[in-house]
Amino acid sequence: MNSKTLIVITGPTAVGKTALCMGLANHLGIPIINADSRQIYGELKIGTAAPTEAQLRQVRHYFVGTLRLTDYYSASMYEEQVISLLGELFRTDDYALMTGGSMMYIDAVCNGIDELPTVDDATRDTLKRRLADEGLESLCEELRWLDPEHYETVDRHNPRRVLHALEICHMTGKTYTSFRRNERKERPFRIVKIVLTRPRDIIYERINARVDQMMADGLLEEARRLYPLRHLNALNTVGYKEMFAYLDGTWSLEEAVERMKGNTRRYARKQLTWFKRDPEVTWVELDNNQEHNGTERIIQLINQ
Repeated sequence: MNSKTLIVITGPTAVGKTALCMGLANHLGIPIINADSRQIYGELKIGTAAPTEAQLRQVRHYFVGTLRLTDYYSASMYEEQVISLLGELFRTDDYALMTGGSMMYIDAVCNGIDELPTVDDATRDTLKRRLADEGLESLCEELRWLDPEHYETVDRHNPRRVLHALEICHMTGKTYTSFRRNERKERPFRIVKIVLTRPRDIIYERINARVDQMMADGLLEEARRLYPLRHLNALNTVGYKEMFAYLDGTWSLEEAVERMKGNTRRYARKQLTWFKRDPEVTWVELDNNQEHNGTERIIQLINQ
């Protein structure tokens, strides 16, 4: 068995990944590799529940606050950079720890992602302008015509997914589907993938409490600073969308907060559905806020 092990800790939002992984990283004396696609942006501290300055001082984190909102980034870039980083970390340590709730980023590292052509700035800018001018529905119809197979499976409410598929179609003259081989890549290390969970009512309570804490920490002020950039894909996410709707005058602040709680709960359900489709995960249930017991269980798992 390979002596090098990547420990992947994931789970729905607010389940308690950060606290548990801080303890695990300290126990093993290793850094944390962030797998949250929004925490990678330096401007999104409060709305993504990014690690605090104290946590960053206590344990070294990679891929936290390393990009600007205007920087282009993708799951394939993340895969390449994390695999390179793991090569360095495994020179001195037998374990590496990756944690986060972004399912596509985790899949990219564990299973690989298809190699897609690099999109040039002109194509990307053109489609962004068309999204602003024509709207998402118009671009979805174009994708249906250019790549009907991908149209049937893509999240048509997610402009980033639709735009990326169209970028590939326009860049290459081929369908996005033609580049998706879904071939799993072999990794030169062992992967132990763990999903943290709790009883659903407790997850929902923790989500509501987290949203209230974000508001107390200044989420509205953070969103107000970011409001001029609200068209960026990185801000098309729960938390910022609701605050922008309040700033637009669409909702009251109270309604925006309640919708943020509801949308976060919906996202947590979506995450759990995704994890349940993965036959390689081991589920670890946390209850009564006992991250310590979860840490002991994970240490047992990686030593098997």
